[in-house]
Amino acid sequence: MTRRGETLELAVLGLLHENPMHGYELRKQLNLVLGRGRVLSYGSLYPALKKMLRAGFITEHVAAAPVPAKRATRARSGAAKTTTTGAVSRRQRIVYELTPAGDERFAKLMSEAGPAAWEDDDFGVRFAFFGRTDREIRLRILEGRRARLEERLAHVRRDLLASEGAPTTNSYAVELARHGLESVEREVSWLSDLIAAERGEGRHEGQDGPTVTGRLGKPETT
Repeated sequence: MTRRGETLELAVLGLLHENPMHGYELRKQLNLVLGRGRVLSYGSLYPALKKMLRAGFITEHVAAAPVPAKRATRARSGAAKTTTTGAVSRRQRIVYELTPAGDERFAKLMSEAGPAAWEDDDFGVRFAFFGRTDREIRLRILEGRRARLEERLAHVRRDLLASEGAPTTNSYAVELARHGLESVEREVSWLSDLIAAERGEGRHEGQDGPTVTGRLGKPETT
């Protein structure tokens, strides 16, 4: 399985670990977890779901879809129907649910804390489900991610210094590089705050996870 395929599998298992979902809701939640710039199509989602069904990580069953209030009277006159070929009607949805084997698979994937877990594609998904991992694993991933970004910072700063002194420098390319540099610096600072919180600094008595500041300035417990 490719790294991207494994990341998608992890995201699906993590979401179904919380609640069973039908395909539309699952795709919507996956797009939130995977982050902007990675819009997931049904053409990518359903083959992945079929593969997990064959592996025994998830199950599927047909459930009646909610009927809009203005159509409730008509709905009472007859139950949701399927076609003669067994296809699901518009009033039914296929709901996906995690199996015990899928739960074990999710736990195994979340226990991995090596370099692959620090990369851009994988880190965000793992962070979304940090509440399902031990503090030691969270720290290893956060520290690894920070180290990887600090390496990136060193390269970008060196390239910026070299380009600023060149006579044929593209000023727009330099500004884009500066923007990227500032973004990485902000993430490094954010990671440092998270690491400090995981180590117990600023923890309230009786609190299970660290308190971190969300994008809107509100405290969040992870």
